[in-house]
Amino acid sequence: MKEDKSKIMLFIDDDLQPIAELLTPVQFELDTRKLTDGEHILKLVSKSPTGREGIRKIKFVVRNGPAIAVEGLSDNGVVDGVIPLMINAYDKGNQSKFIIEGSETPQSVPNWLWILLIVFFAWAAYYLITNFSL
Repeated sequence: MKEDKSKIMLFIDDDLQPIAELLTPVQFELDTRKLTDGEHILKLVSKSPTGREGIRKIKFVVRNGPAIAVEGLSDNGVVDGVIPLMINAYDKGNQSKFIIEGSETPQSVPNWLWILLIVFFAWAAYYLITNFSL
């Protein structure tokens, strides 16, 4: 006797045509290279052998294109005047080899590190002056 299985349809965003119709249980590979970068919704619609439907939506973000790094301006930042920005874009490229040039985003030295260095050198000068006499 053949056992009835549920059928599942996969939709991307608001497409009316499913990207796949499958019988469960199933393993499926979603190729995100065919999608634009940004937010998307995977909608799964299942139909049981008795005709009942279930829906599940999963939000996800595709980022296949080159990553963009910006230093000097952050989301929802309040700014005025001239703002120096450091911008870098880098791609995963050919993943069978690794190219160092351009793969890392240069960053300026953070303020907390400068403060830590000043405090350390001030303490070292104080220690030298108070504990060593000529």
